Amino acid sequence: MEALFIGRHIETAIIEAAQYFSVITITGPRQSGKTTLIKHLFPHLLYVSLENIQLVEFASNDSIAFLHQNPEGMILDEVQHVPQLLSYIQGIVDADKKKRFILSGSSQFSMLQSITQSLAGRTAIFELLPLSYAEIKPIVSKKTLNELLFEGFYPAIHAQENKAELLYPAYTRTYLERDVRDLLQVKNMMQFQIFLKLCAARIGSLCNASELANEVGVSSHTIQSWLSILQQSYVITLLQPFYENTRKRLTKTPKLYFNDTGIACYLLGIESPQQLERDKMRGHVFENFIVIEALKKRYNEGKDSNIYFYRDSNHNEVDLLIKKNNLFTVIEIKSSQTYSSSFEKGIKNFEANFPDKVHKKKLIYCGDMENENSAIQILNYSNSKIFE
Repeated sequence: MEALFIGRHIETAIIEAAQYFSVITITGPRQSGKTTLIKHLFPHLLYVSLENIQLVEFASNDSIAFLHQNPEGMILDEVQHVPQLLSYIQGIVDADKKKRFILSGSSQFSMLQSITQSLAGRTAIFELLPLSYAEIKPIVSKKTLNELLFEGFYPAIHAQENKAELLYPAYTRTYLERDVRDLLQVKNMMQFQIFLKLCAARIGSLCNASELANEVGVSSHTIQSWLSILQQSYVITLLQPFYENTRKRLTKTPKLYFNDTGIACYLLGIESPQQLERDKMRGHVFENFIVIEALKKRYNEGKDSNIYFYRDSNHNEVDLLIKKNNLFTVIEIKSSQTYSSSFEKGIKNFEANFPDKVHKKKLIYCGDMENENSAIQILNYSNSKIFE
């Protein structure tokens, strides 16, 4: 069966940037579709994967000859394996503004650190997460929400190249654990596996490194290092809290979310959509889905994150704040199919404390009753206006 090609919303931003920058850099988790995307957008450029050992030797031993294989430029996948190429690319694009180099990689830290040193001002940087719901909505219309959350959003699933039950165990073993070994040289992989499952059990909760350290049996410093690597490998997002100079005590601890619900379900031991329906973590997985969708929308516009959450010392909380022009769209997320006015409590509390900060107020849930014209918009998760 031929794989289904799925267009990506980030394409518009990348095409525009390529008119002004000689180098385009695309980072993101492994198998998020970076290679498919850049081959589709730049078919005239020579594609080279630097996970090929022979090509790494060529690139390392004769960098200039390697980079001049195509007069128009090149696509260099996993470029972090040969970081010295970046300095040569700088010289080439400075001498010939028409040349284009498209760089991609799955290690945010090692790649971006080298790029900021060598290609500052010469490259536009994009982050590509797995597919957004908006990108696959037409082809998943017959799937239930539980099926959608369980399967996750990696392109291989929705291009009909793999299935969740096979992809996520293999992904965790071959990519996640391997990347972590490379970056941290973890000696006790069993402890790290326990750590991953404990992180999944904390979806949507405040991320307390000391608590995790006690449960895993390592130092809090080690936990902080592991969390950092998970972020750099695009496995998790630590959502930062909203706070400003105020007499009200607001939390400064981030919340933990996974960048894909399929991986989260696997780490939670959820083996089917039916099991997810009954699982106590279903509401947290749904919240994870909506938060990361907001992040994907921002990244797909070629912009940095603009999302936060709110929580004060009295446990008044709002799940998601989307910032624009110093104002916020205030969003509460509920997995319930039945609306309750109690869902609006956090939104009203935030507005009472920060009346000059509120742009729009929304409740996103799983029910069919919608009201887009009320003071607090009530929207089903599938509504295209949830982040507008």
